[in-house]
Amino acid sequence: MRKITIAILISCLFSLLSSCSQEKEEPIQLTISAAASMKDVLTELKELYEQNHQVELLFNFGGSGALKEQIIQGAPVDLFISASKDHVDELVETQRILANYHSPLVANSLVLITPKIDNNIQLRLSNLQDHTIEKIAIGIPETVPAGSYAKEVLQNAKLWNLIEDKLIYTKDVSQVLTYVETKNVDAGMVYKTDALTSKKVEVTENINPSLHSPIMYYYGVLEYTTNSKESKSLFEFLQSTAAQQVFKKYGFNVLD
Repeated sequence: MRKITIAILISCLFSLLSSCSQEKEEPIQLTISAAASMKDVLTELKELYEQNHQVELLFNFGGSGALKEQIIQGAPVDLFISASKDHVDELVETQRILANYHSPLVANSLVLITPKIDNNIQLRLSNLQDHTIEKIAIGIPETVPAGSYAKEVLQNAKLWNLIEDKLIYTKDVSQVLTYVETKNVDAGMVYKTDALTSKKVEVTENINPSLHSPIMYYYGVLEYTTNSKESKSLFEFLQSTAAQQVFKKYGFNVLD
């Protein structure tokens, strides 16, 4: 009888230990709302981060302005990465992003792209007025930072009023890339990092940075995150040498 009791106790102990082990292995989920142009680099960083942390990263990609509005409306987000400083600043000022956990992350540049075709024509900003160029895609300037930068470029180059009727507006910069890839438009303006991901487009001009505001990505930890410790850890990781090397690999300009 005593042996049976000991056996039962041992069995219960193993069951308890197994249960505790399973609970410990259950990863914490963090939701990151990030600019659409971050999709490829963050997908690789997710794999790198999850190898050494008991955390699962979930992403919500889109136009930075639309993502900011979702956060204002209460979307359950732990970390926000924006292609515009203004969006992060607004969330800091309204106490939705922690005052001590927001920072610039990386930089980018803007390029003019066309569908890849077999000819020697190299489209430039100065040629956008040409009658053969009928449709030009840019992000919606009010909600898509890449679209706002593109509008700056066209205004500073004295082209906005001349080609405004040719512009096709998109919900994010990734859609600009898709429209050019599928030849639904003749040209588009995207970040350099977006152009590097596609074999179906050609960069015909690296936009002079003097024509637009500096393209900087900013990010921050949300005030209402229920996983504060893990979110702050991810925040620090994104500034690490390992993470910055991955950003560099995808064409982003890392900060000194």
